[in-house]
Amino acid sequence: MGPYELLKAGLSDIFGECPDETVESFRRLTEYMTEYNKKVNLTRITEPRDVVRLHYLDCAAIFTAVDITSGASVIDVGTGAGFPGLVMKILRPDIRLCLLDSSNKRIDYLKSAADMLSLSGIDFVHGRAEELSRESAYRDSFDFAVSRAVAALPVLCELCMPFVRVGGRFVSLKGSGAHDEAKSAGSAVRLLGGEGARVVPVTIPGGDESHHLVEIKKSRPTPARFPRKNAVIKKSPL
Repeated sequence: MGPYELLKAGLSDIFGECPDETVESFRRLTEYMTEYNKKVNLTRITEPRDVVRLHYLDCAAIFTAVDITSGASVIDVGTGAGFPGLVMKILRPDIRLCLLDSSNKRIDYLKSAADMLSLSGIDFVHGRAEELSRESAYRDSFDFAVSRAVAALPVLCELCMPFVRVGGRFVSLKGSGAHDEAKSAGSAVRLLGGEGARVVPVTIPGGDESHHLVEIKKSRPTPARFPRKNAVIKKSPL
């Protein structure tokens, strides 16, 4: 099975069907990202089959475990090359998306990729999460914060949960250590206004990697003292 046949089959399993136009959008994105990657470091994964499995289907799996309501507002914190946010937008054009990254070069790439795919309803923000979440336009403003960043879950909680409105959710895409990370983040979740951490295993077609989603519901406002400065967060995680 070729990479885009695998993509169509995987997305059909998730959504019940996958239009050819959606597969074509991802094919165009793969070619564009691979070419852009020659001048800006976006991803080490460049083989189409690996891009399909480890980027697109991995990100799409969020829809198997989390109920993203129609028109939901979503912020992707530390989006990098647009994972998972850009994938979510291609699959669900109805969501209102904010892509946040500290690299202006990556933000420029995302703007051009979205333009190439004729995607609308996306805000592109160059900035640091610990600074932006203190601004009234962003704090407590999103139905969902999502992140596939490599930081430990207690750190991600402090960076992401201030963006989420009460009743919303923070969703982190994690690997095989998700259960241990969820346990280690218990104190951070409580301090930041969260309510437990649900760990959901994810099966990616065409491989045997262990992937998980960690979903945290926000039940009360994050105290004003959070997030702390980046250096403090890294030195003394909650």
